[in-house]
Amino acid sequence: MSQPPVEAVPTCPRMVVAGAVVSTRRIVQRLLRHGCSVVGVLGLESAAAPRTSAYCRLDDLAREAGVPYADFHNVNDPESVDIVRRWKPDLLFAVGLSQLLGDELLGLPRLGCVGFHPTWLPEGRGRAPVAWLTMEARSGAASFFLMDQGMDTGPILVQEPYYVGPSDYAGDVVARQMAAIDRALDRWLPQLLSGHWDPVAQDDAQATYYGRRAPEDGLIDWSWPAERIHALIRAASRPHPGAYTYLKGHKLIVWRAEPEHALPWSGVAGRVLLTDAERGALVQTGDGLLWLAEVEDVDADGPAPSAGAGLLRVGTRLGYAPQDEIQRLRRQVTQLQARLARIEESWGD
Repeated sequence: MSQPPVEAVPTCPRMVVAGAVVSTRRIVQRLLRHGCSVVGVLGLESAAAPRTSAYCRLDDLAREAGVPYADFHNVNDPESVDIVRRWKPDLLFAVGLSQLLGDELLGLPRLGCVGFHPTWLPEGRGRAPVAWLTMEARSGAASFFLMDQGMDTGPILVQEPYYVGPSDYAGDVVARQMAAIDRALDRWLPQLLSGHWDPVAQDDAQATYYGRRAPEDGLIDWSWPAERIHALIRAASRPHPGAYTYLKGHKLIVWRAEPEHALPWSGVAGRVLLTDAERGALVQTGDGLLWLAEVEDVDADGPAPSAGAGLLRVGTRLGYAPQDEIQRLRRQVTQLQARLARIEESWGD
């Protein structure tokens, strides 16, 4: 995609924002604070909320600012494309869509479409970047780039770094990401509004990619080392669906945990060794100990028990033993087959 010359960039470009998450809302707020000409906002319909992590409505924000608003199901639907066409944007910010823009929409804005990604591009292109950065304790960047047909591959407009440490949870990373968005736009928007336009091509040779993550990827394997389980819990924590395990037919979500390095305990992986009113339940892992500090029983009747109470008692074992479960199911199937045979015999009589 060719870039417009500096003299072709208007001093007050018309902007449209499309998206569905907290970072989208943050960007709209920042554009308005800088006095940008926001001429329309597209928000993902509420029906898609259960499938969208950190889903956020934008209609109230647009209404307060007197900006036209429209819902969309698929941003590439003809209806959505026609709405954007009527708004005649110079720039379209597309943030938090989980949908790639089609060629028609990419070609509508006069200057192009602006994407956002929370990694130091070209590192970390792809899906679920917050979870991966948290799990790897890898610092990120608020990266705004000019979108093309690739996945996070377009020229960089501005980047603002932020720190991710080995004790951070996904929520901590999101908070730092929001602050980095503000800093990035505070640097870039005044330049843009003065007519400066200098997208910098990414070095594809330095690119790395993250794959998709799904809620079921949060299942805890207690044979893993404590540090690996801790990393999974941190990455899957709020605003994500959470890391989880099972106990006595209940699904338990582990929201927060802490490795234990000092206590001279050892036991069977997955078994609760100690409970403490403040620290929670101490569990043996495949290598090391882990305090489960915040646990939610999603199958509980009434208020969910905290770690160290309810189901989490000393001696209980988390997770399923596959061979034991298979044997139990085989026994039940055998019993049901025998019962069915007796019923069929009685019908024959």
